[in-house]
Parts: sequence; structure tokens; C-alpha cells
Amino acid sequence: MRAGIISLGCAKNLVDTEVMLGILMENGVQITPNPAEADILIINTCAFIASAKEEGITTILNFAEYKEEFNCRALIVAGCLGQRYQQELLDEMPEVDAIIGTAAWHRIMEAVEESLKGRRVILIGDKEKIYDSKTPRLRTTPDYTAYVKIAEGCDHACAFCAIPLIRGKQISRPIEDIVEEVERLAEEGVKEINLIAQDTTNYGRDIYGKPRLADLLRELVKIEKIFWFRIMYAYPQTFTDELIDLIATEEKICKYIDLPLQHADNAVLKRMHRPDTRESIEKLLKKIREKIPGVSIRSTFMVGYPGETDEEFQNLKNFVEEQRLDKVGVFVYSPEEDTPAYEMDGQILEDVAQERYHELMSIQSLISQEINEQLEGKEFDVLIEGRDAEVPEVVEGRSYREAPDVDGQIYIENDNRSKPGDIVRVKVLAGFAYDLAAEKV
Repeated sequence: MRAGIISLGCAKNLVDTEVMLGILMENGVQITPNPAEADILIINTCAFIASAKEEGITTILNFAEYKEEFNCRALIVAGCLGQRYQQELLDEMPEVDAIIGTAAWHRIMEAVEESLKGRRVILIGDKEKIYDSKTPRLRTTPDYTAYVKIAEGCDHACAFCAIPLIRGKQISRPIEDIVEEVERLAEEGVKEINLIAQDTTNYGRDIYGKPRLADLLRELVKIEKIFWFRIMYAYPQTFTDELIDLIATEEKICKYIDLPLQHADNAVLKRMHRPDTRESIEKLLKKIREKIPGVSIRSTFMVGYPGETDEEFQNLKNFVEEQRLDKVGVFVYSPEEDTPAYEMDGQILEDVAQERYHELMSIQSLISQEINEQLEGKEFDVLIEGRDAEVPEVVEGRSYREAPDVDGQIYIENDNRSKPGDIVRVKVLAGFAYDLAAEKV
């Protein structure tokens, strides 16, 4: 029996996909990258915003055709979309044979077996569950890089976000268990570890009574074969001086801060139920830049939030122009049912929100290009990821300044020797809005 899996959404979802793949393999199921060969097709979905849900539905319908045209005997929907709309999906999409919620990934074989018997099932855990170091896992990322999920769920109550409704309260893995997993990954040849959670800086509060990300990192950096540790999804409120000092002094921790801010107008932040203010954010950014020379800061912002006035949007633009963050992602507010923002007055017209999106992205594009141009002549260590398909003598890679999948690339010219996983020293030749051109030193 062969299974194929399609993973949508974020890196946190990807880890769940890899764990399900590991469980399938442990039970004798062959994994195929070709959906036309698969007896079982699994779609691990996202439901964060409307576009993600639409992508999930479209993907389900597209792969449902494989039941008619190819070998597929069962179509299984996993992840956030399945968790949130379990009965609706089963009722309205007869093509779907089983639903697996976010806390039931460990029951993937049960879903497979029941589906092949012709039984349509919904498998939803009553409490969120996170994998551990002994859980089977088949990584889908390149050999040299891996995501490690250190916690599941979220304790925040942001008015726009459905994640706590879907994945529940935060549950963290013990430090010893994470260390054991990373030690194994190091032995497998992984050089870059990307630590992920819904809120990484709040890691450990649920099991230790206080955030302990810094303590975790102190243990992880002792693992010799790992070259980089990168922290993703850090929240301002729990970004402590202790953590800043550790990033500043520990060479193996990337000087890269991923800080989702969402907005910079105090009235909007209050309506979002965010605990931050523009003043507290600016104070934190100033401290980070003073203590971590060369730091690369990334953030995300939301436009079109209910009630966002022209003046509030102008305040956000002013903040972006003044703070000159290295990298910024922008997304349009998506009304999510059962969240406080869904019922708020002042819903913004879609064309207005889209106009604000493009305006803010245009501002940031110029800032990013200016920052990258200032890097010309500087040297960086680069993790090689591949070779340009059209220009074979050009290889692609990332420095500490670029996270996988979300940031740009460094293109290294006239390099016929480097291969994926190598770490080479380069000098930047030219900076562009999102990418860099460089040469080996």
C-alpha cells in the first residue's frame, strides 16, 4: 500500500505532516511523491485565514479526482481545516473519507484502515497533542535543515486569530526531549535547526511556571554538529533581556529576530487585544539593535483590521518607514468566525484593504532594497541550498539573515564546486529588494 501526502500552510503544520509520514512508514506503508501512484491521499490543511481555507478546499477537490482517474481508494483530510470544520467537510464533501483533527495525527493509521473498509470517520482528539523525540518522523526538508516544534497551541487571545480555537492552549515539550531530538538530527547531518511554536518566547511557561527558551537554547548550543539555531515566531511581550543577551553572545544562535507585531497604532493594537504598544515595541527594537550588532529583524503586519482609519494606517506606515525593518510580510485581515473581531463594527472594504496592502509592501520593498544595498562589500557565511536551474555556475544559499521559505536568497556567482549543505564564505556584490548577489571569498 502506498500513500501520498500534501502539506499546506506553515512550518508547524509541516512538522505534523512529517510525523504522520513517519507513523505510516513504521506501519509498512510506502510513501510516494507521485499522487497518481498512491492508494491513500492525505491533505494536511491550514485554516488560519480565508485564502488558506480556500486553498485547502481547492486542493481537496483537485485530488478527489484521483479517486476516479488513478489508484486512490481513500482521501483523508487532516490539520486545521479538518479540526475546525470536521462535520461540515464530511457532510458537504462526499469525496472525503476521513477527517483527522490537529490533536489526532497519531491516529493516521486508524484513519487509513477505516477508510479502506468503506467507513467515513472523524478522528478528533479531546486535548492537543505534541510529538516527542521518540515519535517516528520522516523529514521532507533538505538533509541539512530541519524544523523542531518546541510547543503546540497558544495562550494569547488576539481578537482576530482562530488558532487557539483550533489548537488549544500552549503545551511545551520538556527541554531534555527537545535536546534528544536535536542530537539525533545532528547525527543525521542536519546543520540548521529552526525552532518553531505558535509563540516560541513563551516556551515552557506551562510546564516550568515561566518561559524558559533561553535555558533551552543554552542546552542546544552544546550540540557540536549543529551550525545554526534560528528562532521563529517570537512575541515582543516575552522577549526578555536574558534572551537578547544570549543571542548577542552565542555564535550558534542566528542574529535573526522574527517578531510578529501585527500593527503599530495603539488603538488598533488595543482592538486586536494585543498587549503591546507602539512605545513598548520601539523600546524593544532599540534594545535589540543596540545589544545585537548586525541583527536582521523580520515582522508581519495586518492591514484592513476592523475600524482601521486612514490615520491609523498612516501611523503604521510611519512606523515602518521609521523603524526600517530588514524584512516585512503584510497580509490583509481575514474575518474568522467565532473570533471577537468577526463581530466588530467598521469592517473594511476589500478594495481599501488591498490598496493598503500594496502601499505598505511598496514602502517596505524600497526599504529592503536600501538595506540590502548597504550590505554590498560585506562578508557572510552562507548555507548552500542548490544550483540555479538556468545558470548552473550560480548556486543559491542563505546566510543567518534569511530564514527558509519566507525570505530571499543569496546567489553566488562562478561557483562550480559547492553543493547543498556546504557552508561557504561569500562577499556581497549587489543588493536587491529581496535577494543578494555574491561571490565566494
